[in-house]
Amino acid sequence: MKNPSRRLALIVSHPIQYYVPLYRCLASRGDLEIKVFFTWHAGGAPVVDHGFRTSFAWDIPMTCGYDFELVNNTSRDPGTHRFLGLRNPTLVQRVIAWRPDLAIIHGWAWLSHLRALYAFGRLNIPTLLRGDSHLLDESLVGPRWLAKKALLTRIFSWPAGFLTVGSANRAYYKAFGVDPMRLHYCPHSIDVGRFAEPAGALEREAGEWRHRLGIDAQDIVLLYAGKFEPKKCPVRLMRSVIKLQNPRVVLVIVGGGELQGEINALAAVAPARFRVLSFQNQSRMPVVYRLGDLFVLPSSHGETWGLAINEALACGRPVLVSDRVGCAPDVVDPSCGHVFSWAKPRSLEDALTEMTADRRGLAVMGGAASERAWSFDVARTEETLIGAIEQVCAA
Repeated sequence: MKNPSRRLALIVSHPIQYYVPLYRCLASRGDLEIKVFFTWHAGGAPVVDHGFRTSFAWDIPMTCGYDFELVNNTSRDPGTHRFLGLRNPTLVQRVIAWRPDLAIIHGWAWLSHLRALYAFGRLNIPTLLRGDSHLLDESLVGPRWLAKKALLTRIFSWPAGFLTVGSANRAYYKAFGVDPMRLHYCPHSIDVGRFAEPAGALEREAGEWRHRLGIDAQDIVLLYAGKFEPKKCPVRLMRSVIKLQNPRVVLVIVGGGELQGEINALAAVAPARFRVLSFQNQSRMPVVYRLGDLFVLPSSHGETWGLAINEALACGRPVLVSDRVGCAPDVVDPSCGHVFSWAKPRSLEDALTEMTADRRGLAVMGGAASERAWSFDVARTEETLIGAIEQVCAA
């Protein structure tokens, strides 16, 4: 029987597909007991995703293998799309009743999470704040920045420490005066094995799907998979593809959202260039990523990390990302992909032209991508998180 030495409470809005494997790993440890407190929903019934503009529930298990509690949310419009979307009057009481030794709070920008962060500080419950914000697309001058800096400098004095997911996130906290000794590296990760294997069967299924989509074996396929929203720039990507001289380049664009009409109209103008697919659930994504020879994420702002990049690499696909994507400086290196500058007008088109000119080179990069993905597997996050917990508790 396990005799845990510490009790860890995790506060998060809802079951997030990237975090659940970590919860299961932590729950299986003999030196730790965990409980996850959800402040929005606990999966199961479909909920509205404001980005995809549709209701859905993940089709993989999200709440098994670890202990959790759904805390009553009294918000009139619940969700993570607004500050008052997470309003849980009993949250602090429920967490304290469980008697944790420490807590991890995912994100501060909601009423309940902010209240918990403040309350735990006053109650001497060591707390680690985890988020993935950065300043890659923000102006650090003017009255708005000064007001934000004053507010967050105060808020960031409350936690015992911070879990930083990458270099851009670390720089974010340092900009608000957080002592580097309170910053603990704990990278974003995925369950790489779920996307990597069985590679042969997944490649065959993707090949058959490409054939049904009318894509020739000699075509070079770009893939975009995500929300159809302005900040992710799928329309700019489509316009860039139209400008390419290589007629063999095809873009498969997968998802849904507010730009659906514009995307459909562009695809109708150049049907040979585009295949538009609807939202695909989690169980299909290991096949979806393999539809492409190159995965592209051209976001202009607001892309705090871009975990789709991790997933594409795990599927053996090289990547092309904007320098405004949070993961770019940590995950993407020349062996497995390319980072283009958003500030340069033709940088996306130039990068696409260069990368699609060498089909054999893409295949070589795909092999390196598979290797690179394991540096951001859930086991790495577990290892660094336990190290952070040890340091905070020792302090």
